[in-house]
Amino acid sequence: MSSAYSLIVSQGRVADRTDGALVGARRTADALSDLLSIEARVVGTPKAGRVDDWSVALPEAAETLNGLRAAVAEAITADSTPLLVTNTCAASLGTLPTVAERHPDAVVLWIDAHGDFNTPETTESGYLGGMVLAAACGLWDSGHGAGIDPRQVAVVGGRDIDPAEAELLSDAGVTVLSPAESTPERVLEFVAGRPVWIHVDWDVLEPGFIPAAYRVGDGLFPHQIAAIFAALPRTSVRGVELAEFEAGDPDVPERVSVELIIETVQHLLH
Repeated sequence: MSSAYSLIVSQGRVADRTDGALVGARRTADALSDLLSIEARVVGTPKAGRVDDWSVALPEAAETLNGLRAAVAEAITADSTPLLVTNTCAASLGTLPTVAERHPDAVVLWIDAHGDFNTPETTESGYLGGMVLAAACGLWDSGHGAGIDPRQVAVVGGRDIDPAEAELLSDAGVTVLSPAESTPERVLEFVAGRPVWIHVDWDVLEPGFIPAAYRVGDGLFPHQIAAIFAALPRTSVRGVELAEFEAGDPDVPERVSVELIIETVQHLLH
């Protein structure tokens, strides 16, 4: 991991079905900008969320996805570490193919309650965010590239996975760690000294800490994520993506959520 970070924030709609994640991404990026004393590169222009099928959402998101891909490529070329704050997991359609190209030996820690491994044939919801990892691994063509080796992917904290999706994950060789299995020791065993790209969807947490659009019970706690981060050698981390903080939840004060994100992520910045 380089000594410098490139802070990139996604502000374009990428299949958002609510309005809170764009706001959450911007406010998290503002806090990280203050913490690291760097200016964020903003990609995309906000639009209102709506429920639509992946086939509609994907072409609409093209400009933002292309912008994110370019920002990550430029950061890596400049020998800085991309630190992305995105609205939805679908934003990774634009980043993971670049990771595969520039860091082919890196493992991907997909820290998420969901596998995001559906395809157009298996998706029940039509939600683009539930298909992103499968696209990056080449199971379907998003038009934005692929190249991630599924055997180098671990879904950490995964627990809300459709039956057909579970079969795809198993057949592809993706490692799925349940919350109980998602310990620093088990994650380090999987990493096995290799470079790491980290993706975090905050719905991996037990509901009530950091609001996310698709909450699932029996999740990890913030201190467990922090422990995983603290266990990873800083020099092994090639990039970080933080996604799906749903701002505006009346039950969880936004200030508290942003502070918790910053506190948790600082364990990667040690």
